[in-house]
Amino acid sequence: MSSTSSASASGAPPVPASGLLSCGPLSSVPAQVRRTVAGATAAPADAGLTVVVLAPTDPMTRGQLRRMADLARDEGYRVRWEEARGGPTAPFATIGGLSGLLRRADRVVMGDPFSRYVQLLLTITRARDLVVVDDGTATMEFVAQLARGERLVRWHRKGGRPGPRDLLFAPVSSSARRRLTPSARRRVEVFSSMPVHETPDGVTVTANDFSWTRARFGPPRITKGADMVGTSLVETGVVDGDSYLEAVRTLAKAHGTTRYFAHRRESTDKLHRLAKETGLEIVRPDLPLELIARRGPIGRTILSFPSTVVHTLPLALAGTGVRVAVCDIDPAWLTENASPRAQGFLSGVTGTARDVHRLTSVTAV
Repeated sequence: MSSTSSASASGAPPVPASGLLSCGPLSSVPAQVRRTVAGATAAPADAGLTVVVLAPTDPMTRGQLRRMADLARDEGYRVRWEEARGGPTAPFATIGGLSGLLRRADRVVMGDPFSRYVQLLLTITRARDLVVVDDGTATMEFVAQLARGERLVRWHRKGGRPGPRDLLFAPVSSSARRRLTPSARRRVEVFSSMPVHETPDGVTVTANDFSWTRARFGPPRITKGADMVGTSLVETGVVDGDSYLEAVRTLAKAHGTTRYFAHRRESTDKLHRLAKETGLEIVRPDLPLELIARRGPIGRTILSFPSTVVHTLPLALAGTGVRVAVCDIDPAWLTENASPRAQGFLSGVTGTARDVHRLTSVTAV
């Protein structure tokens, strides 16, 4: 289950200091743990918040989560590390171990509502307050699907035929969607820096302005050059690998880029090829990029393709003078297996971003 909590627009968490939350975010994404920790300034350590990390298997994400778990402990929170994917019996042990916490919790804060782990654990909780906390592009799709009463499916898979596992899991997914729908007995809140245009009736939307991140880290040292942020669109089957490499090479040459901050899900083979064919220094961050950028050094210009960071970095780096520039995805780069709505969704991610400079799409040969 991916999940987490964070500070609200004022820097306070969506968790009352009275300690109503007895089971906190269930998280497998480092940035989600960052948002959980962001509430430390307003919620004392004895407020009853437990951060549950459902450890993934890939080494880079695990490393980032270890660092973020240490930061959460330093801020006074209890952290529970679960090897939720550690073997065939691990899910049963994790679910059994968390059942008591979930049933007693007054408030449950979660990250990725599309996660099957999250959806399964939602069927256990009786919490009156459910909070979805995520600054990812998936938040935009989740809120829209909830408003339209659609089944919960990730944007890059929408339009495809449900597979056998999807059909098998359908009853659990439907139950999770019902629980994430506000009622007289249940309040639902979405806490995110992402733009939300279709708000379901009864859902409260709270903006994350990264005030805790700015107060806790930086200001950074700014270099004269440009840095580039990587994306996992190749790994998710949306963008062709050769086209992506050529686009990175063209952008790097045009803007004098020297460093490439890899996304945690980018494959090692792809990164090795990028380094060899573009000459870029590949950086695999040990913390979420917003914290890396605030700590510095960071380039005066940050180049990105459509992704979460075109929304989060301008907030995290507000007042520093750093420019975030985004390059749209050329339709010619899309794979034949890409979702029919991929281009429209990615354009929407770019078009709704504030305080970013929009670059003309480069032509991949």
